[in-house]
Amino acid sequence: MAKETYWKVWLTSNRLTKDVENDFVAEVSTAGTTIHNKDIASRIVAERSELRLETIMSILTARDEIVRKALLQGTAVQDSCLRVAPRVSGSWLGASHAFDPKVHKLGVDASLTAELRTALETVGIEVLGEKESAGYIALVTDIATGKTDGTITPDEDILITGDKVKIAPEDESGLGIFFVDAQGTEHPVTHKITENLPKKLIVRAPALAAGSYTLKIVTRYSNAKILVQEPRAITYTLPIIVAAE
Repeated sequence: MAKETYWKVWLTSNRLTKDVENDFVAEVSTAGTTIHNKDIASRIVAERSELRLETIMSILTARDEIVRKALLQGTAVQDSCLRVAPRVSGSWLGASHAFDPKVHKLGVDASLTAELRTALETVGIEVLGEKESAGYIALVTDIATGKTDGTITPDEDILITGDKVKIAPEDESGLGIFFVDAQGTEHPVTHKITENLPKKLIVRAPALAAGSYTLKIVTRYSNAKILVQEPRAITYTLPIIVAAE
């Protein structure tokens, strides 16, 4: 099938096979870019000028609420791109074993539809080469509770471990640690960083409202002698959760 578009990918060392040389995995260069409902609405308006942005936003917001309610009721939801189904993970010892929130977790699974699988056949790959070794976040620990499952306590210290996570220069505008909410709003860490090391940060989390967040670090640190010219964003692959009180 003819290729209609291309994903540009960087190759990065596969950290799961440390004993194998020249083993790489691909990273889509634009994977860190996210569009939200407002972006989708704006694109619809641009293509269909007779529709108002407010109207489209109202419809998308209503759809989100219906999808959310369906999932909360244990019903799978499918559109032309994805099928999202509710899931309970964890081990059950015996048929009479009750649900234990310490062992069992609620979540969802997303799978591709036939339409999207077919559409992916039109995507080609352009390899940009080996990506400069970038930083990563390995684990986030809530110091107040000791939890490492992504839940944190607002306005309390957290420990972030990984590689090249140091904020440098520490006083430069635009750099720092941010919690990005579902609407794309960034909530920066404003307290002075307690520990600012290449492999470890200890910072005070903002007074966040209950919800799910993406942890993002923006820094120019590369190594003890080098700062990259442009800030780089390091995003934690797991969601950060602030539970309702």
